[in-house]
Amino acid sequence: MNWKVFLRKTAPRLLAAVLIVALLAVGATSLMRGRAGLITDLEGRLRRPFQQGAETIASWLEGLYGSVYGYDQLKAENETLREQLAEAQAEARAGQEALEENERLRQLLAFSQRHTDFDLESAKVVSYSASNWSALITISKGDESGIEVGDSVITESGSLVGQVIEVGSGWSTVRTIIDVDMNVGGYVSNSGATGMVVGEYTLMQEGHVKLGYLAEGVSLFEGDTVLTSGKGGAFPSGLVIGSVAEVRSDAGGQESYGVIQPACDLANMVQVFIIKDYKIVE
Repeated sequence: MNWKVFLRKTAPRLLAAVLIVALLAVGATSLMRGRAGLITDLEGRLRRPFQQGAETIASWLEGLYGSVYGYDQLKAENETLREQLAEAQAEARAGQEALEENERLRQLLAFSQRHTDFDLESAKVVSYSASNWSALITISKGDESGIEVGDSVITESGSLVGQVIEVGSGWSTVRTIIDVDMNVGGYVSNSGATGMVVGEYTLMQEGHVKLGYLAEGVSLFEGDTVLTSGKGGAFPSGLVIGSVAEVRSDAGGQESYGVIQPACDLANMVQVFIIKDYKIVE
């Protein structure tokens, strides 16, 4: 056998076999040492972007959940604070209303001490209705409390509010001092001049009432106080109707009359007092 020919033919094959064995040995050694092989490494490189994307999405979802959870917590805390604020405001209003009612009762006590003949009944103002043709108040007491049509209605300080014109069970309707159908005898405390306090359509829209039918030569001045005269027995004497806000003359200029600003604040009253009985002054 010719060894040279043999080696020339088999040497490349042997060399390839040796290289394959060497590569396999290196691959096995790498795996044993924890290093990835070529295929595994390629697979890992391809998988890595997807893993990073998944990690990013997971992180975003976690942050979103945290934001939503935090928003819900803030919303719940805000609602709790709103409820606490509403409760505090309600308590403050109740306290203020109690103080105001105590002040009204204190003034009423002082007034009733000066008018021991008055039989008074307290009532809440349910509503105030002012239209083009009337100015009425509904109150929370009626015939069960001994209230009758014709009873005078006043404030805690003795200012005239109006007169009861209708009575029901647990309610009554009061015609106020500015109503067009109201009329009451009055006198000017400063001068003693007498006249009639009457409702007038145009003045009612302004919240005022008219003092007319004055004796000839009587002078009125702005700021004069007008009281009930008590004549006729419809109203007790000495109740404050209001003060002269302006002095005007009729269209012909023949008669002067006073524009009266009522002493009571009709639109903002919350409590009134009904005079169920009193001593009539003749």
